[in-house]
Order: sequence, then C-alpha cells, then structure tokens
Amino acid sequence: MGDGVRTLAYGSWPSPIDAALAAAHDGHPEWVGFVGDETWWTEPRPAEGGRRTLVRRRADGTEESVLPAPWNVRSRVIEYGGQPWAGVVQGGRPLVVFTHFADQRLYRYEPGGVPEPLTPVSEVGGGLRWAEPLMLPERGEVWCVLEEFTGERPGEVRRVLAAVPLDGSATSGRDAVRELTDDRHRFVTGPRLSPDGRSAAWLAWDHPRMPWDGTELVRAEVSDDGRLHTARTVAGGPEESVAQCEWSTDGGLLYASDRSGWWNVYRDGVPLCPREEEFGGPLWKLGHRWFAPLTSGLIAVVHGRGASALGILDPESGEVVDAAGPWTEFAPTLAVHGERVVAVGAGPRSAYEVVELDAVTGHARVIGARHADPVDPGYYPEPQIRTFTGPEGREVYARVYPPHHPGCVAPGGELPPYVVRAHGGPTSRAPLVLDLGIAYFTSRGIGVAEVDYGGSTGYGRAYRDRLREQWGVVDVEDCEAVALALADEGTADRARLAIRGASAGGWTAAASLTTTDVYACATIVYPVLDLTTWASGETHDFESRYLETLVGPLAEVPGRYAERSPAEHADRITAPFLLLQGMDDVICPPAQCERLLARIQGRGVPHAYLAFEGEGHGFRRTETLVRALEAELSLYAQVFGLHPAGVPTLELLP
Repeated sequence: MGDGVRTLAYGSWPSPIDAALAAAHDGHPEWVGFVGDETWWTEPRPAEGGRRTLVRRRADGTEESVLPAPWNVRSRVIEYGGQPWAGVVQGGRPLVVFTHFADQRLYRYEPGGVPEPLTPVSEVGGGLRWAEPLMLPERGEVWCVLEEFTGERPGEVRRVLAAVPLDGSATSGRDAVRELTDDRHRFVTGPRLSPDGRSAAWLAWDHPRMPWDGTELVRAEVSDDGRLHTARTVAGGPEESVAQCEWSTDGGLLYASDRSGWWNVYRDGVPLCPREEEFGGPLWKLGHRWFAPLTSGLIAVVHGRGASALGILDPESGEVVDAAGPWTEFAPTLAVHGERVVAVGAGPRSAYEVVELDAVTGHARVIGARHADPVDPGYYPEPQIRTFTGPEGREVYARVYPPHHPGCVAPGGELPPYVVRAHGGPTSRAPLVLDLGIAYFTSRGIGVAEVDYGGSTGYGRAYRDRLREQWGVVDVEDCEAVALALADEGTADRARLAIRGASAGGWTAAASLTTTDVYACATIVYPVLDLTTWASGETHDFESRYLETLVGPLAEVPGRYAERSPAEHADRITAPFLLLQGMDDVICPPAQCERLLARIQGRGVPHAYLAFEGEGHGFRRTETLVRALEAELSLYAQVFGLHPAGVPTLELLP
C-alpha cells in the first residue's frame, strides 16, 4: 500500500468532487451541425439558468457562444424537444434559425445582429412549437415540424410538416405558414429531401404506439412549386420501428428499422449490415441521428450492443470500421460535410466532447467542448460491465461502480453501501460515460450500480419487449436481482442498499419500496406514482398512451393500474425516502408526488420533499442540482450511519 493511504470508513472519504463541481459539468453538447465549413452545436449553461446556448467553432479552431443569455436554444415539441436549430452560409455569412425556449417561436439570426422572429404567437394552449428546421434559402423558406395546440388540454394538439417564410412575413399571421402535409398522423419527424430535391421522406406514427413500437416511413414527391404529393408508406408498420431516414447522395432511401429484431440500416429495403446490434435507438427527441451518408457513398454510423461506437459503414461490403479513441458512448447526433463526420462522444474517464472523424484517414480528434479534468482522475470511478441473472434465469445488464479513492481504503471487514440506479424512459438505458454525479458518491466510499433492466434499449427488440405490460414488475425484479447479487457475492453491504431513479426510474424506485424489502432507503426524482391519473390526462400528449404497452389498456385492466401504483400503497412504505420534484414539470407533474405525500402523512416514515420552482422534467439550474445532490447524500448518511464532511443535513420528517 502506498504512502499516505488512510483507512477510513466507507462514506467518510474526503473528496474534491463536491456538488457544485458535479452540477457545473451536468449536461452535454448536443445537436451538432455544419454551417458551411464550420461546426456548430448546442451546449448547456447550468450557471445561466440552465439555458442551452449555440456554440460556433470557427475555421481557426476558436469556439464562441453566439447567443448571449437569456436566449435558450431548445424546442418543446413533444415536450422532450428535437433539433432546435439549422444554418447555412448565405452571401458569405452564416444564417441561422433556432427555436427559443421561452416563447417557442422560430427566430432568424445572423452573427453580429439581433435574433428576429419568423413565426407568430398563439395564445391557445401550448401555442405553436417548431422542431427539425431544414433551411431552403433558394425557396426563401425553412421546412420543419409544427406542433400546434388547438385547445387548452395536452391532447388538443396537431402536428404537420410546415414551411415558414425566411423573410419574417409569418410573424404577424399564422396564414403565412404553409402546411406541407395534413394532420392524418398524430406524430411526424422533420422532412429529408433527396439530392435532386424532387422527393421527401419522413417518419410518422399514431397513438397508442410509441416510436420504438411502430412507425411508418413516408415518401412523397415534391412539385416545382414546393408542394408535397403522392405520399405513401414505403416501410414500417405497427410492429416495426423505423427510427431514422436519410437519402444517399445517389438518391437511395436509407433507414434504420428493427424488423429483424435489431435496428439495422437498410437501403431501399435491403439490409446493408445485418447484425445483432443497434444502428438506431428510441426516438425521444425529433432529429436524433444514428447514421449519416457521406458523399463517397460510405455511411457514418453510431452503433453497438449496449454501449455505442462511432464507425464508418461500407454499404458494398457490409464492413464497419470504428473510430479509435477513448470514447465508449456516442450520443444520437451526427453531422457530415464532405468526408468529415462530427459526433458527440464520451468515455469512463471523459465527459461528452465534440469529436470529428475523417472518413478518409480514419483519424478521430476532439474539436469542441474538450474534456478537461476538473480534479485528479484518480477520483473517477472505474466501471465494471456486468451481466447478472434475474428471475427465470434471464440476463440483466448493469454497470457497477465500486467505491474508489486514490488515498483512502476502508477498514478490513467493512462492506460498502451501494446505490442501485434505475434509468429513466423506461425505454432507454444508462450510458457508459464519466458522470461526476456518480463520482460524487464513489469517491466518498459509496458504490453505485446502474441497471439496464428488461425493457432497456441497446440489446434488441426482444429485450425491450420484456417490459410489455410488465412495468413495475420486471424493472423492479431486475434491480432487486442486481442489488441482492452484489450483497451475496460480498461486493455490497446487504443492510446498506438504496435505490435511486428519476422519471420512469423514480417509478421503479418507488415501486421497489412498496413491493420489496431490499432497500434501506430511496431517492425518487420527478416520478410517475399514480398510473390511473397519469394515463387519464395528467401527462402530455406524446406519452399519454405509453402505459397501454407498459401496463395494458386502462379500460381492460384498471385493477392492474391500481395494484402497481405506489401512490395507492403508501401504507406498504416503511423505508425512508427523498422526493425531488420540479414545479413546472408537465410530464410527471407535482400532483403525482403530492398524492403520495398526502397518504404517507402520519405513518411515521422519515421522508423529505424538495420542490423546485422554475424546474421542469430534468433539473438544469446549478442551485437545483447542488441542493438535490447534497440532499441525496445526506439521506444516505443518515440511514447508513455515514459521516461525509461538509454536507448540509437534510431534515427528514416523520
């Protein structure tokens, strides 16, 4: 053992990773794109009210934020949003359009000037919202997805493809916005134009399906006056999810479909690289991209089984050559220009960075949002990729982050506390990346296990379908299996296990407290807690019928909705818990938490409820992130008998 190594109890190791540091590194670059030869992207600013700014990388490599506060480049289409900006070079200067979060209007912006609105304001419901802009300066238009509220209720909404004039003539009147499609489909993605401009393609789907259940790939022709006609479905269906479509440079229609059980890339119906791995994913935001065709005919791909790599696919041979580098995860955003590919990648020892891959040489390098170690990397966790055995022998995938500190060890014989983390979605997964929110705990001597329970993406459709009508059962069982396996093998202290989750993960954490006795406490973040009310108009349109596949149709199995809802079984909760909620959340509204709290009153269960004004679904402000992280650590300290230094004590009410 090296000099200076101290023996201290788990949970009391001193760490330079405080909550403020973790909060400062929350979020990551997103929505990369080219404006001429320049790379642009959006980037979070937690210290500026959690806004998203637009970053420009000039040809000389310098980066600048092109929009000052309070401009916030973020769309609210389907509430989770979508591609919020696009740009071209016109007259030698960048011309950009973007959606501003506060009013959801589309704005035109030229560096050095002031953003000018392109779209009108609607006072009806959620108003008019825009996503996936496609710049067509030769037509004097930008084509995009329009989400238009027709009433005050979340479900009173229509979505179409629309053309917005670039000259600002639509700012004073909705009539100047030209609708390109009718609203026969409840959901659409932004249009992709063929190289000759004569054809367009997009995705569409309808309730009760989610986009990972089944979508349609629609193709239409474009008339000389810019109208779409002869629209027809060319792929997809109720049981086939097409996650993305693009045109190759020679006019072939490319798309990612899971018809084989895995999202693979097809060209005009022919698989280009049939493999049991994913070349697509869940379409939580409009404009997610997992592949992008290059001028040479090669295709840039984000692919993998579990974690994802960036590679170049040769459609002739079906071979994929992956970029070499420290990255183990790539976000679903890609941009190409000539043979240059820009992506956003991260690894266990680096946060998300903007990466450029030269498709000719195969060389990959960081070009933006470069990771800089804020502390000695010796404090970073060292993840273990594990497969556990769940009920009936089924495989459960997880990443385990044991306690790790360069200068501390625990006394012999002491086992560490562990926090089992259930990801959101639930149709999603936990990425294999450096997360200072995890390092905050592991560097203090608290282990973390992230579980990709049945229903998670990245492992094929059959694994995803394990959660069909089983939400609140399979997710709970799989997290429990990992927790107990860690205890049984001597990795974790059986008496000091916690569960933590946000959104759908918050549901899993709460459901675990009402159906198991595995955990000593729980952190539950902006959760679903009452299925019946959530499915009866308490959430937004996009997910309003999600429970039909996750639980079953409410009209047919109302008893199942009541039986699985933690809010209906507050009397079963005996373990202490922390509840965190954003007051502006329209996806999992505060009413969900308030219903549980009303039923827990007077039952003698120690708990705390922190509600944050101005926060929605996903905390974004520095002060919120700090308070939430410190409160979570304080809960574990009190329940597990830990003594972390310098952490405010969370008051737990009986």
